[in-house]
Amino acid sequence: MNEILIYAHKETNRVRYVFNLVFDNLLKVKYNITTDLDFFQSADQPKMMYGVKAHTDDLFFRAHGVLFERGVRNFEFNFSEYGGNPTFFQVYDTDSVLPFDIFAAIFYLVTRYEEYLPFVRDKHGRFTAHLSLSKQLNILEKPIVNIWALEIKKIIQKRYPDFAFPEKKFRFLATYDVDSAWGYAQKSLFRIVGGYYLSLKKLDFKEIVTRTKVLLGRKKDPFDTFDLQLGYQKKYNLRTIYFFLFSRYSRYDKNLNIYNRKFRRLVKWIADYATVGLHPSYYSSEQPELLKSELSSLMDLLKIDIRHSRQHFLRLMLPDTYQNLIENDLQEDYTMGYAGAPGFRAGIADTYRFYDLALEVETKLRIHPFAVMDGTLRDYMYLTPDQAIEKIRQLIQEVRNVKGTFISVWHNDALSEENRWKGWRRVYESLLEMATTE
Repeated sequence: MNEILIYAHKETNRVRYVFNLVFDNLLKVKYNITTDLDFFQSADQPKMMYGVKAHTDDLFFRAHGVLFERGVRNFEFNFSEYGGNPTFFQVYDTDSVLPFDIFAAIFYLVTRYEEYLPFVRDKHGRFTAHLSLSKQLNILEKPIVNIWALEIKKIIQKRYPDFAFPEKKFRFLATYDVDSAWGYAQKSLFRIVGGYYLSLKKLDFKEIVTRTKVLLGRKKDPFDTFDLQLGYQKKYNLRTIYFFLFSRYSRYDKNLNIYNRKFRRLVKWIADYATVGLHPSYYSSEQPELLKSELSSLMDLLKIDIRHSRQHFLRLMLPDTYQNLIENDLQEDYTMGYAGAPGFRAGIADTYRFYDLALEVETKLRIHPFAVMDGTLRDYMYLTPDQAIEKIRQLIQEVRNVKGTFISVWHNDALSEENRWKGWRRVYESLLEMATTE
């Protein structure tokens, strides 16, 4: 029987969630959880125990206890190391096959447990990378959850050599955020005049010349890189998703009017070649009615159901933001990542379901964590194009090592080869080459 039997003295929502994540999502094998010790002892199949006591000589993973709790609390972690990586939720039991509760550690990271605790938000209300346990342990750029899942696989294979695990494949997904489709074109007279005023104030005569040439039709708008993107899609056989900011104008939402005819034609054109999702506006987390309105407007335009989203400015407030998405029938979210640092915010390089710690339930919302974003490398880390390419190479290799999914976030203006993005088209082309070449 190619199924793993797991004994747990208590089957909670958290226990079910983490074992489903590890065995079904990541290792792709069947499993069954039982609380019947007699049944477990009599079963003749690969099996393991998770709990506070080893009742048999089967594989035993000592539990810390967090998977049998409800609510959240602060932990005083004692850190150690296993397999060359730092660990937490240490257990002290000689019968345990591991010196830490690997399942509790996975649960802590993927649920973003620490983001439910009090913390100091940045100016945009976000939980930042430097606050995270992963940053503290220097594992933010490692898909540690995938690494730990493979460790569980190795332990099981050592005890049961004939147990077959399916082989996974590395996958790549290119995503784009369209905050503003054009830099100068299609703007209102008020915004055009305002743009000239700001350029004059900065004495940026180069931008004045560029803006004028674009407005006179003598030069292509630098943000208009959509033909190039679709060319990449064809050349590299990419699976792509576009997230359009489709909201009213605000201080942080500087998109075009959603009723602009050329903008609407662009969105419909892109939808013919790629999946289109919503880029919920800056204030949509605090004002849930905005999400409903923006989603309705985009669906009315495309005449399809929109099921994908990524928050503008990556403004993710747990659990409110995700609860808002669920209430509006959005099913796939791509916000999980940091603006200020590359890597794996939830420690994982695979899609997984959101577990709502406030309600203690696994939801239907699927989370797709991204590993790298253009603005992170350029505007937060101040990397040169060559340094950015090397950082991307390292991240892709980490994901390849665990046969995970590598998701990138790029913006149309970052491909412009204008101003601060001079030389960065090469960075993106290198990313595509590395992510699509075996």
